[in-house]
Formats: sequence, C-alpha cells, structure tokens
Amino acid sequence: MSRSRMPLLIGGTAAAGIGYYLYTAGGDGKVAQKQAEADAHKLSAKFKNEADRGKEAEKEAERLGRQAGAKVDSVLSKTEAELSKARSEAEAYTKDTKDAALKKINEFDKKVENEASKAKSGISSWFGGSK
Repeated sequence: MSRSRMPLLIGGTAAAGIGYYLYTAGGDGKVAQKQAEADAHKLSAKFKNEADRGKEAEKEAERLGRQAGAKVDSVLSKTEAELSKARSEAEAYTKDTKDAALKKINEFDKKVENEASKAKSGISSWFGGSK
C-alpha cells in the first residue's frame, strides 16, 4: 500500500512558512505573527481587488452582449421585413404573369374557335349545308 504524501507536504510547507517568518522577525514570535497577518491581509486584499475586477469585466461583458443582441434583433427584423416585401412582390408578379398568360390563352381559344367556325361553315357550304 502506498501512503499519501499530501500531509507531509502540507506540514513541510507550514514549517517552512513559520520558519521564514521567524527568521525575518529575528526569532521574535509576536513580530513574526504580525508580519504573517500583514502578508495575509495584503494577499486577501489583492484577491478581493482581482475579484472586483472580474465582476466589473463580467458586467461589461453582459452590457456588450445585450448591445450585440439588440443589433442582431434589429438586423433580423429588417431582414424579415425585406423578405416579406420581396415575397409580396413575387406573389404580385406571379399573379400578374398568371393573369396575362390566362388572357393570352383565352384570346388564342377565341381565335381558334372563330377560325374553326369559319372553317366549318366553309366546309358545310361545299356540301350544301347551311350555317
């Protein structure tokens, strides 16, 4: 079985830290404690300052995200309006084209019927029939 070395590392680090503060304080325990507390306070203030900066950055990112979202929404609504307009124009063009085609077909049918009627009367006259 292998034993964890973590307790040994933590204990060694704590002993080294205590030794450092005692050495810099010239062996005076109270001075070493005050220095350790001052360093801990500085470190805590630094982390707090970094956390505050992180919160400010997060708020700025949210603001920029809202602005980007508003721009995207604006572009989407403009695009939808343009697509709706294009769809309406296409439908109108299709209707006009259909109406024109039906008109031409009706004209052609009338012409064919008139010509067929003329041809029929001409053929009937050959055989002595009447219109």
